[in-house]
Order: sequence, then C-alpha cells, then structure tokens
Amino acid sequence: MKRICRYLPILSLPLLCVPFASAQSSVDFMMGFGTAHDKANTNGLDSASVGTCSPVGSVSSLTGGTCNATPSLGGFFLGIGGDAILWKHFGIGGEINVQPAKSNFVETDSYGELKSRETFYDFNAIYAPVNTKRVALQLSGGIGGARTSLAVTGCVGTAACQTEPFASASHFQIHAGAGLSLFVTDHIFIRPAFDIHYVPGLTDEPGYGSNLVPEATVWVGYSFGDRQ
Repeated sequence: MKRICRYLPILSLPLLCVPFASAQSSVDFMMGFGTAHDKANTNGLDSASVGTCSPVGSVSSLTGGTCNATPSLGGFFLGIGGDAILWKHFGIGGEINVQPAKSNFVETDSYGELKSRETFYDFNAIYAPVNTKRVALQLSGGIGGARTSLAVTGCVGTAACQTEPFASASHFQIHAGAGLSLFVTDHIFIRPAFDIHYVPGLTDEPGYGSNLVPEATVWVGYSFGDRQ
C-alpha cells in the first residue's frame, strides 16, 4: 500500500475536475484487479555471484555457483486509477498497477532468496468513441514508467527471517489500452480492460525476456457527473 501511495499524485489532475463534471463530462475513480505477463529470458542468475549467466543449469568455473533459471513475470496485480472525460469523447487519465506481494525470484548462495516486485504507472490521453449512459468504450494512450525492485530474504534457521531492499531499476514506458465500462447503476461501473506496456530496456533486468508486457485488469469504479 505504501508503494501505491507514492504514485497518488498521478490521480490529482482528475480530482481537480470533479467540480466541473456535467452532462458532457465525467470524472471516474477506480480500483482494479488483474495480472501482467512477461516471459523469462534465456539467461540465468548465478547463485554465488548474483550475476547473469548461461546456459541455465551450468556450474560457474569461477565461483562454483549454479546458473539458476529466472522466473517469468506474472501473478496478481493491484491497480488504482482515475480519468476525466472533459468533453463528450475526449479526456485524460492515469493508472498505477503494482504487485502487492513480492514474488520469489531466485535462490542464491551468497545473499539468500531474492524476491521481485514490478510497478507500472502511466499518464494517458483518452478517446471515448462510445459514451452513453450505460456503456462507455475508452481507448487510451500515453507515457509513464516501470520500476523493478529486488529484495533479499535472509534467515537464521527457519524462524528468524528478514527482508531488505537489494536493488531497483526504473524505465520509461509507452502505454496503450482499451476498456469497456458497464454501468450497473448511474454511477458505479465495472470496466474490463486490456493494456500493453512497452518498456525499452526491460530485458536488461535479470529475468525478463521481452520489452512488451500485456496486462488484463477488471476495474470497479465510481463516476461523478450526470451521464444523461
């Protein structure tokens, strides 16, 4: 939750538009649940030196460590977002999607167990070709960032364990998405959405095999404004 709060200023602009929501405009706030995916790369991580290695399964002649396979990106993502349709079909918005729990990355001999967490955030222009009282189709595109965080968990025996930050890297991203809002009441909606994150340099991180990350999310939100 602290990590999500760090990016809350992204949503400040739609918040400023709430007093101006009218029949031709609306302001939405939402929470999403979904997943993002990126395949694992062909290299591994040396369990002794915590450096990239290949082929997976080999033993380093320098350190004696084993070249362990790194996992693909996946699992549960939590999102918060907001948008403002300032005209009938055009608006702005922002989203944050983060893994709330660190996922297991790889076991190392020197440092213990490495865990990873991925965060995506973006600012978007929005085009709503369909915008009626009960259904709204939104197409979005914009820019933002992606952050890969690694933490290490060390244990004394099996009872005393501690997790500490190990390393992190931030990258620029280009974002595109599409979502279909289905209004169950005049203000509450459900929005299945599909997004693509293109993150140059993401393959430089240990573990990831593509700079293109697809994401599927189901958003639940509240819309301010009269949608007549």
